[in-house]
Amino acid sequence: MSLDLDRADPLAPLRDRFVGAESALVYFDGNSLGRPLRATGPRLAEFVEAEWGGRLIRGWDESWFELPGTIGDDLGRIALGAAPGQTIIGDSTTVLLYKSMRAAVAARPGRTEIVIDRDNFPTDRYVAQGVADECGLTLRWIDVDPASGVTADLVGRAVGPATALVVLSHVAYRSAWLADLPELTRIVHDAGALVLWDVCHSAGSVPVQLDAADVDIAVGCTYKYLNGGPGSPAFVYVAERLLDELTQPIRGWIGADDPFLMGPTYVPAAGIRRMLSGTPPIIGMLALQDMLALVDEAGIDAVRTKSVALTSYAVDVAAELLDPAGVVLASPRDPGLRGGHVTLNHPLMREVTAALWERDVIPDYRDPHGLRVGLSPLSTSFAEVRRGLETVRDALDDLTP
Repeated sequence: MSLDLDRADPLAPLRDRFVGAESALVYFDGNSLGRPLRATGPRLAEFVEAEWGGRLIRGWDESWFELPGTIGDDLGRIALGAAPGQTIIGDSTTVLLYKSMRAAVAARPGRTEIVIDRDNFPTDRYVAQGVADECGLTLRWIDVDPASGVTADLVGRAVGPATALVVLSHVAYRSAWLADLPELTRIVHDAGALVLWDVCHSAGSVPVQLDAADVDIAVGCTYKYLNGGPGSPAFVYVAERLLDELTQPIRGWIGADDPFLMGPTYVPAAGIRRMLSGTPPIIGMLALQDMLALVDEAGIDAVRTKSVALTSYAVDVAAELLDPAGVVLASPRDPGLRGGHVTLNHPLMREVTAALWERDVIPDYRDPHGLRVGLSPLSTSFAEVRRGLETVRDALDDLTP
């Protein structure tokens, strides 16, 4: 069955472009750190020799200074549904979340609340708490079922005249719940607030239509489904209509109107560059360019089709192999409500995860009792899914008295 699915998969040949794809190792953590592309090693070596080593400081004038916006525009076009001039690469996800939240609440003076759900990614919650403390605001918490996610009804009950900002994740990191981004954005706007979407677990796997949904701000990382490598820089999207209104709080040289003037006072740059602060991590962007080219070649809609097929197959195989052992699906069964991973719950999953790593099957673990199967669409095969879940069954059998 799995081999038939692989033979019928039009994207299967692309798997050979990833380092390690030919090995017997089963990689179920592509939603945390994507495999590198084979093209990336030579690209990095060439950059060191020709651009860094050859052009030296001239590189800033020749291309590096514009690279965060150039790649941002490519990312917007290929994966985010964003017109040019609204997306830029730089900083970590945490820093961009902080800058975006501070800028957003400052743009809604007189409003006193930030709305966020208790099952949002920890960084989002921690940053929101910090911004609330700094600005004298209150956090209004949305309580959600960890096996599902934030719904229109929950957001509608939480927002109101006091809401300055709502922080939401497009795909829930624990359950893979796929939020209704357009509808939730509309509800927030009807309350007069701004919305910040965390798209870390969707960018590169689930098509995101930021412009069409009238999203205000979005932040995401590039090392998951965008395969930028460990610690590769994050990105921020700000809708064009807000660019002159938002002023982020970390004022650095490259976000200034004339960065090389080195003037006595800070004047923010026009456009999306105002969201930058310090010197861009040029080397950290190169692997991202390779993956964006591959996603562009495949087409983000085809990537999503493969992702749905992989996760649906994982759900079916888990039901066959793991349901008898008491494993419970902790992700939506409906693929239209599910992002690119599947979470399987059992009281022994922490121990199972440790055992799997010893057997070259690499998932990750999330409380409570969740083994998370992250399936990066372009580097994962159906046979790999089957082989990995058979090993999960064997490890669980070994640990069960």
